[in-house]
Amino acid sequence: MEMELTALHWIYAVFIALIIGFMVKRRDTTLICIIGIFLLALVATGSLASSISGIFNSFIFAITELMSTILIISIIVAMSTVLTKSGINDVMIAPFAKFIKNPTLAFWVIGIVMMVISWFFWPSPAVALLGAVLLPVALRAGLPALGVAMAMNLFGHGIALSGDFIIQAAPKLTGDAASIPVGDVIAASIPFVITMGVVTTLSAFILLKRDMKLGRIKADNEGFVQDQTISENLLTLGQKKFFAVFIPIAFLLDVVALSILKLQGGDATALVGGTAVFILLILSLVAHKQQGLEKSTAYLIQGFQFGFKVFGPVIPIAAFFYLGDSGFNQIIGDYLPKTSLGIVNDLGAALAASVPLTKEIAAVTLTGIGAITGLDGSGFSGISLAGSVAKLFGTAIGGGTATLTALGQITAIWVGGGTPTSTKNISCVYRKTQKSTARINSVGPLLIPSAYSR
Repeated sequence: MEMELTALHWIYAVFIALIIGFMVKRRDTTLICIIGIFLLALVATGSLASSISGIFNSFIFAITELMSTILIISIIVAMSTVLTKSGINDVMIAPFAKFIKNPTLAFWVIGIVMMVISWFFWPSPAVALLGAVLLPVALRAGLPALGVAMAMNLFGHGIALSGDFIIQAAPKLTGDAASIPVGDVIAASIPFVITMGVVTTLSAFILLKRDMKLGRIKADNEGFVQDQTISENLLTLGQKKFFAVFIPIAFLLDVVALSILKLQGGDATALVGGTAVFILLILSLVAHKQQGLEKSTAYLIQGFQFGFKVFGPVIPIAAFFYLGDSGFNQIIGDYLPKTSLGIVNDLGAALAASVPLTKEIAAVTLTGIGAITGLDGSGFSGISLAGSVAKLFGTAIGGGTATLTALGQITAIWVGGGTPTSTKNISCVYRKTQKSTARINSVGPLLIPSAYSR
């Protein structure tokens, strides 16, 4: 049976093409998404007032769907802030410094520790948590600052963020756009995360060692001044040691609970988020004593500022792509044909009936779209597009939606999630002189072009 395509389907398809085009040009797509929502609502309802209301309602729908993700990241960042302020992070990370004896160990120890911490705390807070402690140790062991930046970002903003197995923000976004469970995206992403991680980290390490041997870069403390404002004397050494042990155990128990109780998606997010809230409150009260109540609120405010700063650009894009599935009926109303299974499903069925599409073409296309969505430097702003196109292609070829979704997610985050800008991330912990920054930025592209070119 031939699929009936209406003006709504063609408008949606045109705006997908426009979004991709604007991303190729590295321009913001928020306005395009809002215009797309408006036109879809206008054509569907024929009412100007309903179309304008549809924009706001689509934002509400997207925020409702993403609220658990925004909350967990905001709370984790708030907790990370109090860990840094109280100096618990120094005590927590210090034992790993003992293993850093030479440049090779420095690269892999810092990378692996960064990956593990990023799974629980997200990469940006993780940089502050361990960078201040391990960067000077790595420099003394002979690893250049650029090598530290490479390790932290390939393992953190690359491996950890692209899989996002614990917090599950990335698979939540792509899974919702593709209308598949978060668990399916996570399971499908594991081979991609392993492959990408092994290839990139080994390549980076080999090229780094080569350039160190040729004298192109050297381990040098010159130009780096440790930020003395990071830690405050809020806790005794004994208290710091207690919390340095207690906090990892609390999150490890979460992981055990996730496995035993088979929690995924929102349930997993709620468990990790609730644990982080309790840790935040306990630390605020113990560290700030009589000011604990006010400080806990201040930390939460900082966390929410970070969360909405990250997801602010995501909300309009997600709102548009939610219209491609069941969100259309909830936001705009029942205006699609009776036989419709959703705009994206209809387009996929029509594509399958009119164009010969293979698994290979679908995989290459999703890889390209994922890379394009990352060109703006944010691995999250466009991954809803990858999920939506994965669903379209999965419908067209008769399966593989989860695999295609994971492929688009991995590609988008590796290109735009932070790995191209590692020197920016490391600078949030250490101040660099203009001379040192220029030196690092000039040798970065020589080491690993795929990770540093933008």
